[in-house]
Amino acid sequence: MAEHTDACTREQVLDLVVEKGPVTASVIARVLGLTTAAVRRHITILLDGDEIAEHDPRHQSKRGRGRPARHYVATERAHERLTDAYSEIAVKALGYLGQVGGEEAVESFAAARSREIERRYAPIVRDAGNDPRVRAQALADALTQDGYAATVRDIGGGGFAIQLCQGHCPIQQVAGDYPQLCDAETQAFSRLLSVHVQRLATLAGGEHVCTTHIPVNTPLMRSSARTVLRK
Repeated sequence: MAEHTDACTREQVLDLVVEKGPVTASVIARVLGLTTAAVRRHITILLDGDEIAEHDPRHQSKRGRGRPARHYVATERAHERLTDAYSEIAVKALGYLGQVGGEEAVESFAAARSREIERRYAPIVRDAGNDPRVRAQALADALTQDGYAATVRDIGGGGFAIQLCQGHCPIQQVAGDYPQLCDAETQAFSRLLSVHVQRLATLAGGEHVCTTHIPVNTPLMRSSARTVLRK
C-alpha cells in the first residue's frame, strides 16, 4: 500500500514538473501539500530515472545570498511515455500524404487542423468574454483537459503580455517531423484570442515547453472566434 501511494505521489510530482516546469521542489510541495523534503525524495528518484532534469535558467534573477533554488523540467523520456501511441502511424500517414500529394497536401492538412482547433475551442473562448487574459486562461484550461498541460504565465514588465505554456504535446513526435502543425496551431490561437500571437519555443523543436507570447494591451482583431462558429 505504501509503495502504491509513493508511486501515485511521484506521478503527481512528475505531472507538475510537466505542467509548470521549470519549477522548484518548494513550489511542488506547496501545491501538493507535502513537505519539501518529501518532494525532494521523489525528485531524486525521477532524476535517477531520467524522467526529469535540472534546468539552468540563462537569466536567473538574483535571490540574495545563498545558492539559487533548483528548477526542474521533464525530459524527452518522460514526454515519450506520455505521447499518444498513434504518433508513429500519424508520421507515416503524413509521409505518405506528402509523397502522393506533395508539400501542398501537407500544408492543406495543417490548415484543416488549424480550423478544427478553432471549431473545438471557439465556444469556450467566446464565453470567456473579451479580456485577453481571461480568454487565454480559458483556452489553457481546455487544452489541459485535452492533455497539453497548459498554463498561463505573467512575464512581468508592466503587464503588457502573458505566455501560454504547454508542458506536454500529444503530437510532439509528429510535429517534430512536420512543423507545419505547430504553425497551424499558432495561427488558430491567434484567431481564437483575436490578437497576434508569437510562438517562441516548441517541444517538437527540443525545448522543455511550448511557449506562445500573447499581448494583452493591444486592440482585438476584427476576426474572432465568433466568426468560426458561423462557418
